[in-house]
Amino acid sequence: VQLQASGGGLVQAGGSLRLSCTASGRTFRRLTVAWFRQAPEKEREFVAASKWSSSSIAYADAVKGRFTISRDNSANAVYLTMNSLRPEDTAVYYCAADPSVILSSLRSQSAYKDWGQGTLVTVSS
Repeated sequence: VQLQASGGGLVQAGGSLRLSCTASGRTFRRLTVAWFRQAPEKEREFVAASKWSSSSIAYADAVKGRFTISRDNSANAVYLTMNSLRPEDTAVYYCAADPSVILSSLRSQSAYKDWGQGTLVTVSS
C-alpha cells in the first residue's frame, strides 16, 4: 500500500495540528496504522497506533492526553490530532501500516511494512 502523510507545518507552542495519512492501493479497513516521528539527530520513535477496528489504540507516554489517533475507513484515512504542542514535538512524522501487527508489537517499527514519506512539524517556542 502507498501511504501519503500530510498536514505538517509551523505552529506556536500550545497550538494544534492535524496530520492525515491516506492510502492508495489498498483499503485501510484491515490495516493497523501507526504514527512515528523522528526529531533532528534523534532516532525515530513511536507516537500512536490504531488497530483496524480501533479496538486497540496505543500512545507513547510523551503524547498521551495531547494527541489523538483516529481513522475514517470510508475515506481511507487515518488522522493524528495534536493539541498542546510543545517544541519537543518538532519532528518529521511518518505514518506506517501493516495488516498483521499483533498487540504486543504495536509500538515496534519493524512490525510495519509500508511507510509514508513523512511530514515536518515544527513547533516554535
